[in-house]
Amino acid sequence: MHAAQALNEPLSDIEDFLARHEQKELVRFVTVGSVDDGKSTLIGRLLHDTAGLYEDQVAAVREVSAKGEIDFSLFTDGLKAEREQRITIDVAYRYFSTDRRKFIIADTPGHVQYTRNMATGASTADLAVILLDARLGVLAQSRRHAYIASLLGIPRLLVAVNKMDLVDFDAKVFFGHKEQFGAFLDKLGFEGTFFVPISAKKGDNVVVPSKVMPWHDGGTVLDHLEEVPITKDRSSEPFRMPVQCVLRPDLNYRGFDGQIASGMVRPGDRVMVLPSGRETTVKAVDSFEGELDRAFAPLSVALRLEDHLDLSRGEMIVDAEAPPRVAHRFEAMLVWMSEAAFDPRRALLLKHTSRVVPARVESILSMTDLETLSPTRSRGLMLNDIARVSLLCSQPIFCDAYKDNRLTGAFVLIDSLSNDTVAAGMVAEIKTMVEIEETGGSGPVTQVERHARLGQRGAVVWIGASKPEKLALTVERRLFDRGRVSIVVEPSALSTETLFEVVVRSVKAGLVVLIAGEKMDVAEEIDDALGGNRTLDAGKLEASEIVGQLESGGYLSVATPRVL
Repeated sequence: MHAAQALNEPLSDIEDFLARHEQKELVRFVTVGSVDDGKSTLIGRLLHDTAGLYEDQVAAVREVSAKGEIDFSLFTDGLKAEREQRITIDVAYRYFSTDRRKFIIADTPGHVQYTRNMATGASTADLAVILLDARLGVLAQSRRHAYIASLLGIPRLLVAVNKMDLVDFDAKVFFGHKEQFGAFLDKLGFEGTFFVPISAKKGDNVVVPSKVMPWHDGGTVLDHLEEVPITKDRSSEPFRMPVQCVLRPDLNYRGFDGQIASGMVRPGDRVMVLPSGRETTVKAVDSFEGELDRAFAPLSVALRLEDHLDLSRGEMIVDAEAPPRVAHRFEAMLVWMSEAAFDPRRALLLKHTSRVVPARVESILSMTDLETLSPTRSRGLMLNDIARVSLLCSQPIFCDAYKDNRLTGAFVLIDSLSNDTVAAGMVAEIKTMVEIEETGGSGPVTQVERHARLGQRGAVVWIGASKPEKLALTVERRLFDRGRVSIVVEPSALSTETLFEVVVRSVKAGLVVLIAGEKMDVAEEIDDALGGNRTLDAGKLEASEIVGQLESGGYLSVATPRVL
């Protein structure tokens, strides 16, 4: 029985219906693909054929549709600009249910300009439905969306080859696209991929099996939505709860409020508080309904602790036996979402769970070639670019690798001046993370500590201009005015051995060494000693160009260095 039918049923039947509906498994899925592939039409058809629409909605759309036919895309494209341009601009969420499951659909834009909206809609999905136009096949945007879906940890992908009616329902066209796109998807590591030939406009293989495509026996779109395995039990993961606020209604109550990101918590559990690292025991778990004997993700609860600890927003209560990593520096995958290109001079904030800390992109390690999925050399970050980067935070965050925990492994970067969200990020493998070493004032100063204190990474610049001393001093002045630390070295005044020793020691200390002279034979030895990728051959560059290359290469901070 559908909700619309339940309105005419006796009260007891309605209560039974609501009880059964509450017990249904919830599936969140996102529709993605290139512009005009028919995503909104597919969702409109799903809603219509599963009786997920009210009669007045259908009548209104039928009235504005051309020639009296139903334009199914109008059920989701609600913005005036969307109807005028006949494209999806913003993410639209729709809901429907069947006898087996209930669904939340995120209809995302296909135009490359709105890829950032697509990433937002896909961030909480259990399944991605990607559409291909049977006439056009696999496009660059199709590969981009599939790659982002894999980055976001969506385990399964359903590929719907749409508009089969425009290619005479030709099986060769479908299987050709399946072979081509399937080879690409195999590289992305999805747990399962399914292909279905459909005509969203005519309804073939959406809810009802197609009579004109008997060669397909793989089920309809709805069949896959009802049968696809959804593995989303986060209760078995280590406990994580970022603190949102401290509840202190009276002198007798002190609770720490937040949404459980993963795991389970019970009174008596041993927990750790980060960043202090102090351990305590959970005294009680409170909710709006009262005390609970246990709580699972994603419930919002208040924890009372046995010990009186000083906690505030941005800190985290975690499993004492399996805490997350506490890190200042790590590598991550970034989806650049700002229309303004990446500028290393922009001050950024990193928002991770309930914690916001100043951060900077130290370097762009590699870009992703969407044709081959292989890393390529950085050319800067533009809107919708995907790159692997190195990040440094002025204060530690408490994170897991994104593949292990989608909530504590995700973050966004915010422009500190405009407050615009400029990038969405996913923490990469934990083994690639380098933590700031806390020595407590004893022991030798490490390279990592020097880097954190100076806010820059050591580099060698060979300046081979006609007047290298003058240019080197000009660059030094430019760097000094920006709060950077550099030294000028004249190789003619030093022996080869001394030059090698001075340069290597200075770079390891975090200084930018400006060598006023052409590259020498000792340059290769310096590269080897520093591990490579630390040398810039200035050639005929001007002073501003040299500083610009140091900034774009991630050697210089985007803000005044801070003592950590």
